[in-house]
Amino acid sequence: MGFVDNAKDALDATGKKIGRAVDDAKDRIDDKVDEAKANAKVKQAEGDVKHAEAERNATEAKNDLKATLRDDT
Repeated sequence: MGFVDNAKDALDATGKKIGRAVDDAKDRIDDKVDEAKANAKVKQAEGDVKHAEAERNATEAKNDLKATLRDDT
């Protein structure tokens, strides 16, 4: 029975090791997904800033034009 017990213990240890490897792989994948989501949020925020800057510049240009037109009359 010693051989059967040893084989059982070896299979149990192998199963636990595989389980840990699967858990580690899942955690690494989850980390990469979280990182990609964070990068996407940063890109979105950068795009929002650029859009806001463009709106600000357009408003300034419009106001400058209005001021020039008022000064000419």
